[in-house]
Amino acid sequence: MPAFDDGSRVSFGADEFVFVELSAEMSLATTLRVIAITDELRNREIPGLVDICPAHVSYMVRVSPEELDPRDVVPRLADIHRAAAGSVGLTIRARVIDLPIFYNDPWTHETLMRFRDRHQAPDLTDLEYSARLNGFQDVDELIAAHSSSPFIATFIGFVPGNAESYQLVPRDRQLEVPKYLRPRTDTPARALGHGGAFTTIYPVRGAGGFQLFGRSPLPVFDAGQRLPDFADSIVLPRSGDIFKYRPIDRDEYDDLRRQVEQGDFRYRIHETVFDLGAFTADPVGYNRTLLEVLADD
Repeated sequence: MPAFDDGSRVSFGADEFVFVELSAEMSLATTLRVIAITDELRNREIPGLVDICPAHVSYMVRVSPEELDPRDVVPRLADIHRAAAGSVGLTIRARVIDLPIFYNDPWTHETLMRFRDRHQAPDLTDLEYSARLNGFQDVDELIAAHSSSPFIATFIGFVPGNAESYQLVPRDRQLEVPKYLRPRTDTPARALGHGGAFTTIYPVRGAGGFQLFGRSPLPVFDAGQRLPDFADSIVLPRSGDIFKYRPIDRDEYDDLRRQVEQGDFRYRIHETVFDLGAFTADPVGYNRTLLEVLADD
């Protein structure tokens, strides 16, 4: 099993896939290195490279073996790894996206109540259980903690539009909850779930095991590309996107749903550069600066 100078491990899947694991432990620095490495790999437009799939602490590439031997990809990856070796000064291109959330909404509440037999605490709702587990006095405190600081997308995939995101706060403030003991067989489309240290919006209706916190009126997947912001892709999220989950009430939820159904809704999206060093030095102040672009809308 070849390894890079930074300790990353490399393995092969038949003659099409190359898998690279940077670390066995999740950290924001490692995730940003994965994003920086895969962004650079994508920019090089290597003939025969079919797909690039970044994850939390690893990534996988797929090649067309008729055009590119997967073993020939390794030296190119090693070169990119050396260029992104340090976390000092590490920056990535990112987008700040406003994602309104109707926390404690009736649809996810009805769903989670149907599956209490699969839950660790059948006498509590998902929000109540998550609040207790993280040391909050009540659900409102949990919602405030979840919505006050932005999240960064660290894993795109599983289903189109899924984007697991990690909150941009010091490690001792990370919200952590286990998944259900047994997965639900139903979850509403656009439900907001949290599992482990990660939050995601379910793109479509289906099974799921994350604790349910709320629901967004906005899609993250649009197969018909009806909305203008899906003109170039059927999925909204990209690796490195920074999401601000903003609490809304039922009236705003219904208003935004009408705009989506009419096909004229536009997302609040702003291009930026995320600087790991600046964030590490002052997480609270840096987040405030990041979100100023949304306040100006």
